[in-house]
Amino acid sequence: MFDDSEYQKAMTAALSRFQDELKKVRTGRAHPDMLAGVKVEAYGEYMPLDQVANITASGATLLVVTPYDPANIQKITAAIRDDSTLGLNPADDGHVVRVPVPPLTEERRKEIVKTTSSKVEDAKIAIRNVREDARKELKNAELPEDVKKRAEKSIDDLTKSFTEKVDAAFKTKSAEIMAL
Repeated sequence: MFDDSEYQKAMTAALSRFQDELKKVRTGRAHPDMLAGVKVEAYGEYMPLDQVANITASGATLLVVTPYDPANIQKITAAIRDDSTLGLNPADDGHVVRVPVPPLTEERRKEIVKTTSSKVEDAKIAIRNVREDARKELKNAELPEDVKKRAEKSIDDLTKSFTEKVDAAFKTKSAEIMAL
C-alpha cells in the first residue's frame, strides 16, 4: 500500500509557509508581523528585527519597537525606513522607535493584493512539486496498477484540497486588505 502521509506533511508545510507570508502583508492595521521581514545590521551581521527588539502594536495605527540594546536604535530606524515594500516612516526618541501605520490608499491596496497573488502562485507551485514527487515515487513503486491509480487519485485529491485552502486564505486576506 502507498503511504501519502509524508506528502501530506510536505503540503501542510507549504500551506503553513504561505500563511506565515500572508501575516507579513500589510492590511492597514498595525500588526507586529508587518515588520517580520525587516533585517537589521547589528553586531556585524544582518539579523531579523524581532531578534534585536521587541515589537508591539499600540493601537490600530502605531507600532512600537523597543530595542534590546539602545545602541541599535538608529540601525533599526534605518532598516524599517529602507524597506520600500512597507512604505513606513519610523521615528525614534532615543529609547523606542515609533512606527505610524498610515491608512492605505485604494491604489496601494490593489498593488498589495497584486503582489500577494505572486505568493499564492509560489505556494501552489510548492504543492504541485510535492504532487510530482509523489507521482515519481508511485511510478517507480512495485505496486499493482489499480493500487497505483487509487494512490494517484488520492494524491490529486490532496493537491486539490491544499490548493483550495491556499485560494481561500488568499481570498480572506484580499478582502481584509481591500476593506476600509
